[in-house]
Amino acid sequence: MHALTEGSGRVLVVLLTGGNVHDTTMFSPLLGALRVARTGPGRPCTRPEYVIADKGYSSRANRRLLRERGIGHTIPEKADQAAHRRRRGSTGGRPPGFDPARYARRNGIERGFCQLKQWRGLATRYDKHARNYPSAINLAALLTWLP
Repeated sequence: MHALTEGSGRVLVVLLTGGNVHDTTMFSPLLGALRVARTGPGRPCTRPEYVIADKGYSSRANRRLLRERGIGHTIPEKADQAAHRRRRGSTGGRPPGFDPARYARRNGIERGFCQLKQWRGLATRYDKHARNYPSAINLAALLTWLP
């Protein structure tokens, strides 16, 4: 399950893939599926102001995509990527910017995932069919939006 949430952990986009699909390959489809309706007339908002992601989404391609779309981001660099960059010396480029204070706000996102996992069927993956499991995810995500 790959999800894009807002700051307080409520789910905006959910994509379900096989267990062998890495997080970093799903980053672009997640951003592409984002549609937030406006309160008045106009097209839906498709560009978040800022993205905070974990090390699973750390890649040069993802950072380039965010930079091209003008989206600020805080994504920690993996240790092997940092070592490779340092090994290349001056041709490896400078390290990506990282704001630890902003990254600390990511706990709200993790709490959102924990709310979804309060559903026993989601946490244990009882539903094996591709039509049942996403439906349960969507229902659980919808309930987090209700007051």
